[in-house]
Amino acid sequence: MMPRRTNFYLDKRNAKWLGVCSGLAAYAGVDALWVRVATVLLTLCGAAWLTIPGYFAIAWLAKDQPSDLYVDQDDERFWQRTRVNPKRTTREVKSKYREIDRRLADIETFYTSRNQSLADEIEQLR
Repeated sequence: MMPRRTNFYLDKRNAKWLGVCSGLAAYAGVDALWVRVATVLLTLCGAAWLTIPGYFAIAWLAKDQPSDLYVDQDDERFWQRTRVNPKRTTREVKSKYREIDRRLADIETFYTSRNQSLADEIEQLR
């Protein structure tokens, strides 16, 4: 079964300890440093009753990120944007396909229309 790119995974590759903060950062598409800073600040500001058990619960429940989850950096960025804002990503993909379809229609129109100069060049080659 192929791993789902929209799921949360522990990022052991960029982990400092268990991969929770780097996994959250990869899932949200932000820098892991900011997630780590926020976690430490929440812990120090009195929310240790929430952050410490939550950290260990996530580390225990979440799966490790498969090594073949993304093909390259562009693929990883695309899926991060998809998780953050799926509607925007869908609009971007539709827009790209519309642009490709428009360009193909232009090419088709050019080659299927009566192009006298092209016909003359072909005739000269015979």
